[in-house]
Amino acid sequence: MGKYIITFLISMVPIVELRGGVPFGVLKGIPWYQALPLCMVGNMIPVPFIFLFARKILEWGKDKKFIGKFFTWCLEKGSKGGEKLQAKAGRGMFWALLLFVGIPLPGTGAWTGTLAASFLKLDFKKSVIAVMCGVLLAGIIMTVLSLTGVAVLT
Repeated sequence: MGKYIITFLISMVPIVELRGGVPFGVLKGIPWYQALPLCMVGNMIPVPFIFLFARKILEWGKDKKFIGKFFTWCLEKGSKGGEKLQAKAGRGMFWALLLFVGIPLPGTGAWTGTLAASFLKLDFKKSVIAVMCGVLLAGIIMTVLSLTGVAVLT
């Protein structure tokens, strides 16, 4: 049971997210058909909270002594991600957000994509659906890479 909980929690962690959770779960012997949905749920749980509250919390904390630098970095990351996404997407924002989240590259994922959607003041429901589809795409890619041995955690 412990490997399931750890796999789930890894998928909730910013930056690592499902991209680390799926290979970890598969490496620990969780069947891919259990690891994938487990990691998707873990990756999606923070999404509504990020969309609704993260920007407000980051704005509040950017001037604080101990957390200010990190919060400022997060604000800049979200803002830059949003600007790049909007510049490339134009009216195809749903698909751009989906692909931004779904292609497992450094600096992309549900956390950054949701924060960018929040910064751009996109529709909540459409953003969550795009992020969910992106998480599914990333999950499929990471599952295939994990099963073929390309994505291996040491």
